[in-house]
Amino acid sequence: MNYFNYILLFGQTTGEDQNPLGMFLPLILVLVIFWFFMIRPQAKKQKELRKFRESIQKGDKVITTGGIYGKISSVKDTSVILQIDENTKITVDKNSIIKDPTDLQQGQK
Repeated sequence: MNYFNYILLFGQTTGEDQNPLGMFLPLILVLVIFWFFMIRPQAKKQKELRKFRESIQKGDKVITTGGIYGKISSVKDTSVILQIDENTKITVDKNSIIKDPTDLQQGQK
């Protein structure tokens, strides 16, 4: 017999009704594991990032998603003015700011 026949024989019932919960239990278990290891940590990370963006103040050093390091010159509702050199300032969206460079310095020690 080949494997396909074993699979067909395994799927056959003996005539008694199966518990619907028993049929859906593996699916429910996979969804719970997926939520616990994938969705929950990502939501936690997004919450921390949102909190960081809301707490940005003038004088903070930040990094943008494009890799630009700079110092916050002023904060508006949805954007910030980022000083990247003595005479160079750019306006960036708050959503493009990803982290604080002090986190990088602690990880390098």
